Amino acid sequence: MIAEIHHNSEKYKIDLANPLDISIAIDVSKESVNAWYIDDPKITPVKLDDWVGSVAQGAAVNFNMISFNPHSHITHTECVGHITKKVHSINKNLNKFFFLAEVISIYPKKLENGDLVITKEQLELVLKNKQSEAVVIRTLPNSDKKLRGRYSNTNPPYLLEEGVVYLKEKNIKHLLIDLPSVDKEKDEGKLVSHNAFWNTASEIRFDATITEFIYVEDSIKDGTYFLNLMIAPFENDATPSKPILYKILS
Repeated sequence: MIAEIHHNSEKYKIDLANPLDISIAIDVSKESVNAWYIDDPKITPVKLDDWVGSVAQGAAVNFNMISFNPHSHITHTECVGHITKKVHSINKNLNKFFFLAEVISIYPKKLENGDLVITKEQLELVLKNKQSEAVVIRTLPNSDKKLRGRYSNTNPPYLLEEGVVYLKEKNIKHLLIDLPSVDKEKDEGKLVSHNAFWNTASEIRFDATITEFIYVEDSIKDGTYFLNLMIAPFENDATPSKPILYKILS
């Protein structure tokens, strides 16, 4: 299923039959990803008097309740409403879903205080003159342990503010990363990288998004792809998402 895309005076071909899923799902049957000091998600059948919403327990249908937090338990996409007094909705602010994206891999740099960070210089080195609308950051080393990472109180790597300012100045509208946050886990609520990316000190970038908790397998090489940033329709600052990459055919 080959599609031809005309974008910025260029023509591209992608194979819609070969999507590359970079999302992490909620799977309560095993240990899964978790951050921000809360319990794991729950998926349980509804119970109404003597009726249980489970075919295995005699019901005609499976009818489950799902309890989770998008920021803690699953790949999610968020808008500026995540950090503003007025809770802007990702469902209202993200209204385009297909973008040219650059996949990059970076070893976070160790600071004197022991923090691991992604710097402006590292981003400049790999992005150079790329003009993509989205950037997908894979941190190194990479492994499927990211599918079940337990991040609370671990001080994971994060992006320095200067690096996020650089991405904003390159007009990157969609930032995707395989970490629980673009900011330091405990930063006294400053959230400098979130604020820098959404430009909250000036003209807010309402159409810009941050997607966290992705997982980019090693088989997906660095380079330019098309990104389909699919979200669930929640009127909330963040929502579960399923970002899909498509390789550009030569």
